[in-house]
Amino acid sequence: MAVDSGLSLIPTVNLSPDEFFILLQPPWKMTLLEMRPYSIACHLLFFGLFSGAAVMAQPSADSSLPDAPSTDATTMFPHSERLPYYATGQANIIFQAHAPFHSPYDGPNSLQGRGEYKTSLVGTLFLGLQLHHNARYATDAVVDFESAGGRGISQALGLAGFTNLDVVRNPSLGSKPYLARVQIHQVVGLTDKLVETERTPYSLSTELPERRFELHAGKMSMPDYFDINSIGSDSHSQFLNWTVDNNGAWDYAADTRGYTYGFVLEYHDRAWSARYGLAAMPTVANGIDLDWAFSRANGQNFEFELRKSLLGHLVSSDRKGTVRVLSFVNHAHMGLYRDAVKAYLSGEDAKPDIAAHARFSSVKYGFGLNAEQEITPNLRTFLRVGWNEGQHESYAYTEVDQTVAFGGDYSGRGFHRSNDKLGVAFVSNAIKRDHQNYLRYGGLGFLLGDGNLNYAREDILESYYNLHAWRGVYYSLNLQFIDHPGYNKDRGPVLVEGVRMHVDF
Repeated sequence: MAVDSGLSLIPTVNLSPDEFFILLQPPWKMTLLEMRPYSIACHLLFFGLFSGAAVMAQPSADSSLPDAPSTDATTMFPHSERLPYYATGQANIIFQAHAPFHSPYDGPNSLQGRGEYKTSLVGTLFLGLQLHHNARYATDAVVDFESAGGRGISQALGLAGFTNLDVVRNPSLGSKPYLARVQIHQVVGLTDKLVETERTPYSLSTELPERRFELHAGKMSMPDYFDINSIGSDSHSQFLNWTVDNNGAWDYAADTRGYTYGFVLEYHDRAWSARYGLAAMPTVANGIDLDWAFSRANGQNFEFELRKSLLGHLVSSDRKGTVRVLSFVNHAHMGLYRDAVKAYLSGEDAKPDIAAHARFSSVKYGFGLNAEQEITPNLRTFLRVGWNEGQHESYAYTEVDQTVAFGGDYSGRGFHRSNDKLGVAFVSNAIKRDHQNYLRYGGLGFLLGDGNLNYAREDILESYYNLHAWRGVYYSLNLQFIDHPGYNKDRGPVLVEGVRMHVDF
């Protein structure tokens, strides 16, 4: 370590990035061409680490350098809170890799036992226009464009709790830009008392009536409004795993990219909110096309939210807490795992095929609990629990029938890095007996299928450190340890390492 003029400590590094890359090489064999994505990720990591060191080395705000840029800026360009229009963008690059792991067999939908690496890239342009606004009423128009490129490890197969929420589950769709959201947002106030609200890509007002109705209608993603958790919901700055950022047992209506058409109606009061959503289901499991016949296929969602400290007098009265109770009911062209297994065992089907036994009368339902609590000014914790009936096929999100997740994050304010964050979470996922038998006899879900199954719960431990390098540039290191990938005791464990670069414009 070297001391820099007594202002800060900066690490002395004697290796070039290429030399360090050689030390970090995974144990599997790669050609020079194959090494390029891995090398790029290492260079991004080095840039982030040294950018962070440079930020920490800057003099404090009361320095005699008047032109020093503020390190508190969190976007590349400033954004007005008053203008009637809204225009921002983001880019999220995630590199993930794992070494070879124990795998005596695999199937078409397995996490590959050989070492591999993949990179994903998501870019989004958020546009909004406030059409009308006064003390009680506001109307916003929202349009978002997105591009999702790259791949996930094993083509996003083989894990119920997949390691990268940015990955599209059908890589054949390519990275061509598409319309992600187009919505009308209407606010109807029931009181003249206004409360401050954060301006977001889906709501442009900075003040809204304390008691109000809000209607969102158009193309949307249901997790934009339901099951939100300020500690575990954002793959761009927090955790990456599907079943940490969302309730894995919530089979929410969506196409393979995560979007659908529908509406969400919310009521907000001083300390609680309630919301209901109705949305279109895909025509087939994990499909890109939606079924527009709402009378036979739809996803309904209900949520109640209470904003109150969960620890009472055990913590300071100003420590925020929230609990959300979620339920969903899906009507779609789904099959029963038990019917597929019976047809296979009777010789009717050559292998279990749940799609061959789908019916439009099928109903899948479930429940979720989502809670978060501030413990200290810098430490927060969260809990998610989910359950669904598990007899009908997993259809739109992931193959989970039961889940429990908990963890927390620690703000860098505790060590003078106000925009940095450290997070740790554990999630355990499960499927029910009929689902287990379907996979054991060789059936394929839209994510899972090792050709056999020695069942155990899929357990995942995830941690990250998110570093604010400069303005809207962030770098993150991510580790995910996965035991029993795809619920299979015969395979794994596996450690997935990741590097993320995020830019807010």
